Amino acid sequence: MTIAQNSRDHVSQQVSGRGGGSRGIALILTLLLLTVMVAMTLAMVISVTSDTLITRYYRNFRSSFYAADSGVNIARQYMLSQIVAAIPTTFAVNVQPIPAGTESAAATAVSTRYNGTTSINGGQAAASWPGKFQITGATLGAPTCTPSGGGGGGTCAAPTGSPTDYNYIYPYTLTAAGQALANEQQNMQDAGTFVVNVHVGPAAGTSTSFAAWGTFLNQYAQCSNPFAPGYLTGPFFTNGSWTLTNSGSYTFTGKLGSVSPTIGWNNSDGCYGSANTNQTGFSTNFQQGVNLGATAIPLPVNDFSQKEAVLDGLGNGSISTINSTTLNSYLKDVNATAYPTGGASSGVFLPYYMTSGSPPVAMLGSAPVPPSSSAGCGGGIYVEGDAGVTIAPLAGSSTGQVYTIVQGGTTTLVTIDPATNSTKIAKGGTSKTITGVPQQCVTSPSSATMLYVNGNVTSLSGPGQGLAAIQDGTAVTVTAANNVTVTGDILYKTEPVTTTQNQIVAGSNPPCCNNTPADTLIPSNNHGQVLGIFTAVGDIQMNTSQTNLEIDGSLAMISQGGSGGWINTGGSINKVTVVGGRIANQAKVCNCNSRSIYFDVRFSQGGFAPPWFPSTTVAPSASDSVTLVTTTIQRTQWLDLY
Repeated sequence: MTIAQNSRDHVSQQVSGRGGGSRGIALILTLLLLTVMVAMTLAMVISVTSDTLITRYYRNFRSSFYAADSGVNIARQYMLSQIVAAIPTTFAVNVQPIPAGTESAAATAVSTRYNGTTSINGGQAAASWPGKFQITGATLGAPTCTPSGGGGGGTCAAPTGSPTDYNYIYPYTLTAAGQALANEQQNMQDAGTFVVNVHVGPAAGTSTSFAAWGTFLNQYAQCSNPFAPGYLTGPFFTNGSWTLTNSGSYTFTGKLGSVSPTIGWNNSDGCYGSANTNQTGFSTNFQQGVNLGATAIPLPVNDFSQKEAVLDGLGNGSISTINSTTLNSYLKDVNATAYPTGGASSGVFLPYYMTSGSPPVAMLGSAPVPPSSSAGCGGGIYVEGDAGVTIAPLAGSSTGQVYTIVQGGTTTLVTIDPATNSTKIAKGGTSKTITGVPQQCVTSPSSATMLYVNGNVTSLSGPGQGLAAIQDGTAVTVTAANNVTVTGDILYKTEPVTTTQNQIVAGSNPPCCNNTPADTLIPSNNHGQVLGIFTAVGDIQMNTSQTNLEIDGSLAMISQGGSGGWINTGGSINKVTVVGGRIANQAKVCNCNSRSIYFDVRFSQGGFAPPWFPSTTVAPSASDSVTLVTTTIQRTQWLDLY
């Protein structure tokens, strides 16, 4: 073997050895990479699975939460309905309308009905996410109850006088367990109060203020222009017949009544009359029912009692004749000059007299010639001729009102200040301070003002858009012999009712008004503030430069043979809001993009109304008391237990 041969063999052996080593390392690297990939794949699978499980758990948890929330809402409404169901349609005077022990029966009924699991997937919710609930606890405490109105007092169990309202406040708690698809369960507790007001309707021959209606129309022909659809609050009544349309939905929160035994139903095929209130193709919700074929409501003859109220604070017909001679006996101007016996064309007058002492003192009232029952008592302000009127709070006072009365180029200010028991009239450089304030002089006299304009109220407004005009505690009615033209906002300092659903009122006690509809009474905002606007033969007109207009008060354009209505005589208004009611001989054109009337539910309680507002006699459907029930749920606690 040669040296060259040996060298080739040696090199060949070295190369062969290196190749075998490289193949081993590659295998190891391949196995390591495979292991890492398997680990990463497992990690990804675990991560995705965990995320899916967490998402599913959270979904089921939230579903259980909403199932529990649905449960307490369902049970709460059922509990309240048990209370309302215990109230008879009619009951004798001075008998508590809700029997003692009703609360225990209502709590037991809820616990019995929902003691097992109840599905929430019924009716319109059949296709919703599966859920069920069980009521695990339900309590309803004995109520605090106060009878009021009509001289009523005492307790609900032993009322005195003749109460017109029974106001119950029930404390409640509800606990619910909600469950969705899996085993996740959520518990929730809800607590608060039920406020139930039972109003005793008038007995036969009882006088009822027209303010008790959210809407009253004397003349309304069947199959005339349909009443505008919407959320319509308070009792509705017409001495004619209602006409409804299928172009929108109706929700009537109060009873709908008419003299006609049928309703006009207007659709694309025409209009027809029917007493069946469940018409195909029409969306109607009558929350307090329908009373068709009712007895007609008598209308006031004129505005005589309102004019008399200025003089004697009674307005009850005790002054048999009102002419210039009568006015001369009662009224004086800023100079203490009596109303002219030959009549006057303009001027502002008050029912005051001068004492015979030295020096003489100006005293509000009609002495020395009043009826004996109203000695020393006067009801307000008398304006002769057309006038513009602005109502505003007295600066620096929580009770005083200032009435600015403009006639031509003459301005008269009348300031009524209950805090100082004084009334001041000022014109030009002359003023006079009078002891006393206008009063509604009934058995328990109270501060109230009648502003009577023997002509047209050419402009009626508050101090400015969005600004308060009517103080807490102020009661006033503005009456015109002819038209009243509203030119700007007239607002209560404090709104007595809600104007949106589930409205939360800051600082109210008790808390108000979650889970309630619009037009719910805010108890802590009820200070007796009230405004009435009345004309027997004219219209209440709107003529404003404002984009939106709000009037807080009850508006009445009503009398026998009258044709008055609520009408816009100016440019189009975007939105008109009334917190009170609308009572008219006829329905007239609003010329507005939207109109909302929120019935002041205080007018359905205890005969509360603007002072000397026009009234009528209602014949009830039974010989004894007729009930009207209003309810409010006030939630004070809502807990997610675990």
